[in-house]
Amino acid sequence: MCNLYRMTKGTAEVAQLFKAEPDLAANYAQEVYPGYPGLVVAEGRARAMNWGFPLVLKGRQGQPLKPKPVTNARDDKLLTSFWRDSFAQRRCLIPVTQWAEPRGPAGRMTRSWYSLPGRDVLTVAGLWRRTAEWGDCYTMVMADSSPHMAEVHDRMPVILEPAEWEQWITGSVDNALALVRTWPGELVADHTQDRWVDGKPLGGQEVLL
Repeated sequence: MCNLYRMTKGTAEVAQLFKAEPDLAANYAQEVYPGYPGLVVAEGRARAMNWGFPLVLKGRQGQPLKPKPVTNARDDKLLTSFWRDSFAQRRCLIPVTQWAEPRGPAGRMTRSWYSLPGRDVLTVAGLWRRTAEWGDCYTMVMADSSPHMAEVHDRMPVILEPAEWEQWITGSVDNALALVRTWPGELVADHTQDRWVDGKPLGGQEVLL
């Protein structure tokens, strides 16, 4: 599952690519972590939202705990209660330069970055909703992993071609489900020696729904 990605393009450039209205006040980092702002194209606008739907857990005494960001929506869970309303009514496009996965043994994991050959920006299928906890939030849709990265993880983001953007945003539930599949093309892998955590917050990586 993806819990770290890069978006190195500016809001105006992304808005032009997606023929969207830019929110020039959008604030996001080039490396996006769970619970932090990322750039999303939704309702015709390129704007910042927080990455991860809030999941409110309870402690041993039944008290509410600090919410955790759920950054990924599995393809086989899209019609369950946690995701169903957003999948039916609020789909979005997530521009991504590269996404990262941990590689190697526990405690010594390094970052492997994945992208598409010859493309500066790829488009990941997303969902969004308004929340009381963190305002507008988004999540990535996941499918089975491509053979090109199966050694690292069994899931990967659902990547959309430009010709599929409109169907994802405005199509029926069945039309959108038809786009939720493993990327069939090549991937570019950059296996670095950078530590996976490296002191950064990765709070959503254990929450899978």
